[in-house]
Amino acid sequence: MQPQKIIHPIPPLYDENCRILILGSFPSVKSREAMFFYGHPQNRFWKLMATLFDEPVPQTVDEKSELALSHHIAMWDTIHSCTITGSSDSSIKDVVPNDLSVILDNCKVKRIFCNGATSYRLYMKYIYQSTGIEAVQLPSTSPANAAFDIDRLVGEWQVIKEYL
Repeated sequence: MQPQKIIHPIPPLYDENCRILILGSFPSVKSREAMFFYGHPQNRFWKLMATLFDEPVPQTVDEKSELALSHHIAMWDTIHSCTITGSSDSSIKDVVPNDLSVILDNCKVKRIFCNGATSYRLYMKYIYQSTGIEAVQLPSTSPANAAFDIDRLVGEWQVIKEYL
């Protein structure tokens, strides 16, 4: 598989009531195909959110949007465009960060959480200086993060509820 220069195709998810922002790094191939966040069936993000909020696991884009927004969660990614091979975070090069002001200027975000180390590292490198909002790194919901089963993820991600 060859590296490709790709522009982020998914618009940010937010409304005026959002109080936290969850940032991934860059959408996977499956997420880009689905045109929504965490579209790979093996990614545990939506199962994690459903568990945290004691709701059914959303299946459709509308259900996923509703779950996030009903709990005042905005979503996007740190990267606007990059060169990437497939879905591999470790292959990311030529990063252009997203401008988070589109979200931050239009809602009440109090805390930013990064889904995984790559999102956090890129946020701190490219975006923190412009937002001044320190981010919290949470363990990745990717299936590649085999060290964390769903119960351990739930335990770590509980912190987001303190800001809602």
